[in-house]
Amino acid sequence: MPIFKVKRDFPSVIILPGDYKSYALYSSKMFDIVRRYADDVEEYSIDECFADLTGLEPPLKMTYLQMAERIKKEVNEELGLSVSIGLAPTKVLAKVASNWVKPNGLTVIETSTAPDFLTKTPIKKVWGIGPKTAEFLTKRAVYTAKDFSMKDISWVRQNLSKPYEAIWRELGGESVMEVDPEVKTVYSSIQKTLTFHPATNDKTFLWSQLSKNIEDACKKARHYELVPKKISIFLKTQNFKIVTCSIPLSVPSNSPEILMALAHAELEKIHTGGVLYRTTGVTLHDLVPGHASQADLFGGTIKADKFDAIHKRIDTLEDKLGKRVVYLASTHTALKHKTKGTESDDLDRDLLFL
Repeated sequence: MPIFKVKRDFPSVIILPGDYKSYALYSSKMFDIVRRYADDVEEYSIDECFADLTGLEPPLKMTYLQMAERIKKEVNEELGLSVSIGLAPTKVLAKVASNWVKPNGLTVIETSTAPDFLTKTPIKKVWGIGPKTAEFLTKRAVYTAKDFSMKDISWVRQNLSKPYEAIWRELGGESVMEVDPEVKTVYSSIQKTLTFHPATNDKTFLWSQLSKNIEDACKKARHYELVPKKISIFLKTQNFKIVTCSIPLSVPSNSPEILMALAHAELEKIHTGGVLYRTTGVTLHDLVPGHASQADLFGGTIKADKFDAIHKRIDTLEDKLGKRVVYLASTHTALKHKTKGTESDDLDRDLLFL
């Protein structure tokens, strides 16, 4: 909930400023402690990581459980923090384990014991399965992680996209999601997508969803101080057919107003009357540092600079007051639809590509 809503709804609440420098410092120290025991550590978020301990028992002369216990103990003693640790043969099972006992838990899931844990894990609690996918699965009698893991691979492939096959395999004890120790700071493209229900042919609604895609992608690009040289938009039909088009930019820009002016005409070209669409998406391609754009002959750079100044102020406001305190009018319908319960799939929403 944004801070301004907290203040409005709970006038007596005491709000303290966030100390983000301290958060980052403690986060770095926690990851350093984990790296004492594992070379491959993936910093998943500011307070969460994956570590691959495979093959480290002989050199460290400790069992995997002892390593986890040592990490937990050292984080607590050196940083004064409690942590919950999950120990399992796959990343998805490790997430199930880490959520099992909170706060300050240590849970071990082995391949032989996994079914017991999965039986007690609601499908909506599985890492990577968003609200809409959980709703889709529940309507098909898939209520728990165990129900999902018991489905045949052909059923998974027929009903869900490829990322969910990876989740299915990991729930079964097959490690297919590698721990990625690289800290990503440079990206060649950014993609934002939205899946909604029910599928629709309403062009105004689809445009609002694309508007939200573009706003979110541009905000991410501004965060990394990047601008695209090209963008592409796409629609996915109810039958999972994708129609797309690409748009080169005469002046690289991460201002949504500029990209939307170009995208609107392209939507007219790829939209077909009578066809139901379930997903919209945008990709920012060929990203370069924000200062790398060159002036053009028709004032495009001047216009982009004006929008840049506006969005810097908006980004500052959102950092203080919460997300979407200011947004484009064209995005309003998409946001209104979202508040009714339509949420995009976790694995289909916010992708950064090297």
